[in-house]
Amino acid sequence: MKIRVFLFGALIALLGGTGAYPCSRVVFQGKDSLTVVGRTLDWKTPIPTNLYVYPRGMQKSGMPSGNTLHWVSKYGSVLAVSYDGGVTEGMNEKGLVMNALFCKGTVYNTSQDDTMPVISLAMLISYFLDNFATVAEVEQWLVKTPFAIYGQSFDKGTAAALHWAVTDRSGMTMVMEYQNGKLNTYVSHDYRVLTNDPPFERMLAIDGYWKQIGGKNMLPGTVRSADRFVRASFFIDHIPADTDSRTAAAAVFSVLGTVSVPLGYTIEGEPNLSSTQWRSAADTKNLIYYFGFASQFAEFWIDLKDLDLTPGAPVLKLDTSKESDLCFGVNDRLKHASPFTPMW
Repeated sequence: MKIRVFLFGALIALLGGTGAYPCSRVVFQGKDSLTVVGRTLDWKTPIPTNLYVYPRGMQKSGMPSGNTLHWVSKYGSVLAVSYDGGVTEGMNEKGLVMNALFCKGTVYNTSQDDTMPVISLAMLISYFLDNFATVAEVEQWLVKTPFAIYGQSFDKGTAAALHWAVTDRSGMTMVMEYQNGKLNTYVSHDYRVLTNDPPFERMLAIDGYWKQIGGKNMLPGTVRSADRFVRASFFIDHIPADTDSRTAAAAVFSVLGTVSVPLGYTIEGEPNLSSTQWRSAADTKNLIYYFGFASQFAEFWIDLKDLDLTPGAPVLKLDTSKESDLCFGVNDRLKHASPFTPMW
């Protein structure tokens, strides 16, 4: 296990209180370099989410003006874009996957001057997917590149308090988590689960306690973050390693089902509890991105290998609000589109 601490400047508009909204992430590691990353997206109000495919060679910036990061994408990617304005997660053509989850208590350090480049939370995941192929490359960049984060509040004032997990084709994972103005990073093949809070180190300790009890005897069953972490940790470790890729994706979805919050479920006195809205699974070896809404009966997928990602190729979009019968492969339902407009 490697734990490194970086002090970054960050500028965020904390215009509202942070809520504890449940999301869960798991990583399956099988034989022959098969890695599948799955997650749930849970929220108290509907989050419209469309899927985009971006080619290589696109010029992008982290903010519309000022001292910001500018880049030209090295890799094409498939992106889940919430509100058509911010990237929630995605996978690039090298099999690097990055997901954002809410983390109660996140405090970004405030930038004190204009010398540090600023990047919007809406574009942060795109930056990593556009520029890096492995977790090792991400680590190297973080060591030498200070930057600041700008993030809007949304959903009537909710602050965008996030932590992230990045997994590459080898199954190596980095968890990126701000605590008291410092970005802690945790890197290991063994970090196969992420939920929300408490901080990751404490979550590992809770999971270690339950491993001593043994999941065959008893597992915590509530929808709270620590309980979901423990259940996901137990079940993701019990998918047979020799499972084929399609079965592995289905198995990951079944694990996500054990930690999903049922539609419409509420607890009196717990207004921050949120139903699962959608689930995804990214096959980093075969470059297939699976997606499914909790309100529908089937998952569908985008095969990144069969799409034109060369510079100058069109941006493609799956507008999920206009599709009611999504299932199986949907490459042929992707439409030429303009890039989404970031919610700076």
